[in-house]
Amino acid sequence: MLFGIVIMLALFSTIAYAQSTPGLPPFPGSPDPAPIDGGLGLLAAAGGAYAIKKLRDKSKE
Repeated sequence: MLFGIVIMLALFSTIAYAQSTPGLPPFPGSPDPAPIDGGLGLLAAAGGAYAIKKLRDKSKE
């Protein structure tokens, strides 16, 4: 039991360390990355709503 807890703590500490270290600096003059996360999620939600609407309309026929 204690061995499992120690292993889990060691695993989680290495994961946290890996996420906290900074990456490589960008090339000089490289453009900023485009934030596509919010727009992509909105597009997926709209597509899902459209698909549900089409399925409901088809089942009413």
